[in-house]
Amino acid sequence: MAGKYRVGFIGGGNMAEPMVAAILKEKICSPNETIVSDLLAERRELFEAEFGASVTDNNRQLVANSERIVFSIKPQTFTAVAEEIADVITDEHMLISIMAGVSTGRIAAAFPKVKARVVRVMPNLPIRVGAGVAALCAGENATEHDVAEARAVFDAGGGTIVVNDERLMDAVTAVSGSGPAYFYYFVESIVQGGVACGLSEDDALKLAKYTCLGAGRMMLETDDPPAELRRKVTSKGGTTQAAIEHMNKVGIPEGIRNAVKAAYERGKELGS
Repeated sequence: MAGKYRVGFIGGGNMAEPMVAAILKEKICSPNETIVSDLLAERRELFEAEFGASVTDNNRQLVANSERIVFSIKPQTFTAVAEEIADVITDEHMLISIMAGVSTGRIAAAFPKVKARVVRVMPNLPIRVGAGVAALCAGENATEHDVAEARAVFDAGGGTIVVNDERLMDAVTAVSGSGPAYFYYFVESIVQGGVACGLSEDDALKLAKYTCLGAGRMMLETDDPPAELRRKVTSKGGTTQAAIEHMNKVGIPEGIRNAVKAAYERGKELGS
């Protein structure tokens, strides 16, 4: 398919923006090979001004002129968007979805006149700073080449894994897709605790940011599992042990596990 654009993003929201930034930075595509559609004029203006990408408010125009289509929209809007573009989707289009909970089978079924090549992806927001992680799952008609091309797009913003059982994608969503928000929520509480102990908010936030950055890098750059790293920080009878014992007492580990399960269940609901 000789499309004018190598990749078209249907939806210019919070995930499309860092994805476009990443693929342009890593030269996966050039600005004149990239197009973004959005109903909001301010979002179109952002992609045009900041990235030099082409923009439109016409999804049909985008599909007709693009080789790869990225569905970066809310799951609840997919049915309406699919009905709008169904007659301009062809067998030659590669479809990438970052919609939480929406299966490759449901996407393919929305375009019954073609053998839709769908790759489902769950990225996360740190793709914005090159530290994202995405899980990919191939639909029935997607080729190995399709998966490789999709991985290249998301490797531009961090790293990827391939999940062979699509049923696990809702678990991926619950762990890494939603995970940054859990992390920020935890940091908010650390900062509040520091302020309660007398630190200024600015100082507490700086300490928390670098502490969490260092902890994350140690997990990535050492062979030690998280439990072992935690033990290395926790001296018997010390301050860290007091904190851990309190968190265990008030049920924080169970609360976190249940929160991940709640996100998982909501992902399944969105796909039904």
